[in-house]
Amino acid sequence: MSVPDTPLRPMLGTIAVVCRHHGGQDQVILVQRGKEPNAGWWGFPGGHVEMGETALEAAARELLEETGVTARPLEYLTNVDVISRDGAGSVKRQYLLTVVLCEHISGEPVPDDDAEQAEWIPVAEIETRGLQLLDQVAEVARQAQARWRALNR
Repeated sequence: MSVPDTPLRPMLGTIAVVCRHHGGQDQVILVQRGKEPNAGWWGFPGGHVEMGETALEAAARELLEETGVTARPLEYLTNVDVISRDGAGSVKRQYLLTVVLCEHISGEPVPDDDAEQAEWIPVAEIETRGLQLLDQVAEVARQAQARWRALNR
């Protein structure tokens, strides 16, 4: 019996959106992917949720693994559906990404694990820096910024 090329069900992943106000600007940590899928593209640190781990815990773990930054997960912000299709339109892979808003505790972003680059990016400059952005990065950053401001009034 042959194994199908497509997964049998969607996979659960998480991304960590770490916000801070620094130098008069609201910033988030973005990483440039160093491996496929999406090598060279910029997005939030994240990855798979492991068995027995909450998405909140996974976001903090993936952030630390990819950037060396320690953060406290605050809350679920939203979800992002990622569906990759081949040229014929068949689904190759599908993820449900939980977006976790995090509070920066310590460390400065340094690329590790599968990240090529990692840095604080001002939310106002995400779309003007010429970065090759993954889907919904700018929208999620603005949503996180608004929620972050509301929590820190």
